[in-house]
Amino acid sequence: MDTARLKRSWNHVLRYGGQVPLFFYSTLFLTHPPLREMFPAGMSAQRDKLVGALGQVVAKVDDLEQAIPFLRQLGRDHRKFAVTPEHYPAVGQALIATLSHFLGDEWTPELEADWTAAYGLVSDVMIKAAQESTQSTPPWWNAEVVRHERRTAEVAVLTLRTDRPISYLPGQSVSVETHLRPRMWRYYSPANTARDDGIVELHVRMIDGGAVSSALVQAVAVGDVLRLGAPVGDQLTLNHKQDIVLIAGGTGLAPLKALLGQVAEEGVNRYVHLFVGARGANELYDMPSLHAFARALPRLRVIPAVSEDHRFTGPRGPVGEVALNHGPWPDQEIYVCGSPVMVADTREMLAAAGIGADRVHFEEFSGYGGLRENVVSVLKRG
Repeated sequence: MDTARLKRSWNHVLRYGGQVPLFFYSTLFLTHPPLREMFPAGMSAQRDKLVGALGQVVAKVDDLEQAIPFLRQLGRDHRKFAVTPEHYPAVGQALIATLSHFLGDEWTPELEADWTAAYGLVSDVMIKAAQESTQSTPPWWNAEVVRHERRTAEVAVLTLRTDRPISYLPGQSVSVETHLRPRMWRYYSPANTARDDGIVELHVRMIDGGAVSSALVQAVAVGDVLRLGAPVGDQLTLNHKQDIVLIAGGTGLAPLKALLGQVAEEGVNRYVHLFVGARGANELYDMPSLHAFARALPRLRVIPAVSEDHRFTGPRGPVGEVALNHGPWPDQEIYVCGSPVMVADTREMLAAAGIGADRVHFEEFSGYGGLRENVVSVLKRG
């Protein structure tokens, strides 16, 4: 498999922009009509993800071994879509047809063999992982809403109870589906550690145009049953004993709050600084819970900060800037979670302050909705 040739061909296809996903899905649904029912009614968001997904696969094609843990995780996660081994060839055929169409005369038997081999490796890893996981976990967990608290006009905290215990690491995410938005799954990070009684706390911000977040904040009620997919992600997990700095923007607090729960349970004698950012004081929606953590953890300091409320008597400014003003942080591991803009700005500030990127942990979310897309996730990513 000539990886350089794969990358050159993909760069050529990228020139066609939005035509690429449109052609791919048209081909997939025309050649395999039953698959259309597996996707949400509205496909605009789905199309937007395909090009980025393919790009990530091509970027890693030089070292697919490095991608195996993620691919295995993705294969397990796709069980919630009712994806079976028989579906993978259909996606592969549509992919090959799409590449052939846009590459034209540059499409050669050798290039087709390269792409077929690369896709075959990826799908084999996913299929095997999915089959192995059937022995220990369900394709999804049913989760009843036992409490729904509207904390602000845009934010709700949902307390769920799963029909069986769900095991995850603090900092991981689970995909969520509501019957109000069928076949549309979005990722959220639990705000608590995994519990034997299946209680899961989710923090949801309603985003502009977000069909799932709007339903979860405005329409879901106590007694409704959601579906949760398998936990994914490892960039925000805590697997060391150093002191930590947690920098949260908005509902990015959720996974960092779960890390506080882990610190409380593990008994490691570490110092923790949690910086919680919001535009105004009224958007600091979970402070009573954080104060309770501070009372239970003598080495925890919670510092709220607001960026736009001049009446606020505490620290003001971007939360990343406030965190740096309370430094320096010469040895601490730093965890950042918030909107994509907030995470990018904070990382830039930390780098400018001389903090090495190896000490800064963050997860690559897209508005907390889609987590690290990949070409093999074209089946059923909404």
